[in-house]
Amino acid sequence: MRFWVVALLLMLALPARAFTFTAIDGATYDLDDWRGRPVLVVNTASLCGFTPQYADLQALHDRYAARGLVVLAVPSDDFRQELDDDAAVAQYCRVELGVEVPLTRITPVRGPDAHPFYRWLAQQHGVEPTWNFNKALIGPEGEFLGFWGSTTRPTSARITDLIEPLLPR
Repeated sequence: MRFWVVALLLMLALPARAFTFTAIDGATYDLDDWRGRPVLVVNTASLCGFTPQYADLQALHDRYAARGLVVLAVPSDDFRQELDDDAAVAQYCRVELGVEVPLTRITPVRGPDAHPFYRWLAQQHGVEPTWNFNKALIGPEGEFLGFWGSTTRPTSARITDLIEPLLPR
């Protein structure tokens, strides 16, 4: 029991850069590799009414990637709107939609099976996805900067006004 309490306390003290995700192709995305860069982490789904926001994620990537922004799409079936497997998600996102942002494997984002990053958001910052296309902005040193729901588009001023000052000119 004591081990789990200590492990939980350590996890709560960690910055976001302490987490890794498995890429859709099986590689690893280590948030620490993106130290010094802001990261917008978005739980996504291919069969959702908000799926057109993939175009906005790509637009953010196109606009800011050269200046350091990372947009990380995290497909999830927690709301039962994702395709059956990673290969189908990759085909849909990469080929049909032309999405080039980093894309993880299908990943739980809520509840006891949630990815550690999303447990950290819930436990440390009191936020968790309530639907697909919720967005979390992580600062250059792994600090939590903001969280927005599905109805806030990734390209909205509410998000870009926080991103722009974090990027070099």
